[in-house]
Amino acid sequence: MTTRPLYWSVRRELWENKSIYVAPLAAAGVLLFGFLISTFTLPRRMDAMLLLDPARQSARVMMPYNVVAGLVFLTAFIVAVFYCLDALHGERRDRSILFWKSLPVSDLTTVISKAAVPLVVLPLIVLAIVLTAHLFILVLSTLALLGNGPGLKTLWTYVKFFQMPVALLYGLTVIALWHAPLYAWLLLVSAWARRSAFLWAVLPPLAVVVFEKIAFNSTHFGAWLRYRLIGWFPRAFVPHERGSGTIEPLAAPTPGTFLISPGLWAGLLFAALFLYAAVRVRRRREPI
Repeated sequence: MTTRPLYWSVRRELWENKSIYVAPLAAAGVLLFGFLISTFTLPRRMDAMLLLDPARQSARVMMPYNVVAGLVFLTAFIVAVFYCLDALHGERRDRSILFWKSLPVSDLTTVISKAAVPLVVLPLIVLAIVLTAHLFILVLSTLALLGNGPGLKTLWTYVKFFQMPVALLYGLTVIALWHAPLYAWLLLVSAWARRSAFLWAVLPPLAVVVFEKIAFNSTHFGAWLRYRLIGWFPRAFVPHERGSGTIEPLAAPTPGTFLISPGLWAGLLFAALFLYAAVRVRRRREPI
């Protein structure tokens, strides 16, 4: 009988860390409640929107969809950061590492299962939440505009609902791959630090930024950190200029440019090295 230790290790992370799905759900719920209230004025706003040019119409129609996706993405990123910081540190703090090490689950399986949460599990949760939220917004908007023919036509002209899942899945995959070294670094710090894992993860890079500015009056390291956080966007999507027309969800992605980006592959190499180091450190770490 196959025990599937990796599968059950990932399930264990979901059982023990409910914030993985509760926090994105809460963020989406707050925004959807606000949108529900705003539907009372939607017909009037759509009438005013018809006087705008197509680019502005598209931006106005897509704004609630983009806001929901952006806030859920940001919430998931914050959850992923704090999850990684506590993933290996917490089991040493509460001494549960003694129990988990007594099981036939290797350190490699444990670390990989924890890395799978921000890299695989959270993106899939976010995808499901955002698509459900988008469907909710579209249905509410359609019901609110049933008596407004031009407004309803405008809504369905600019909302490419059946293209959104592919575009969202692509975007989530890009972000997960690009941020992989960040999550791996946080897991390594979580495995190594005896206390204050957050400070050990944040202060060294911050100290380098400050030292470089004082000593050389430059900001190269700070620019590199910024590139590591948001550099995925100009490589994975076509930049959109204001007034250039509407955006097709499947026209903006540029997967070829992203896949040949040196930053992607260098980041994945460092992610592998950090995860390997986290496995070695966990193997030698005892309860705090």
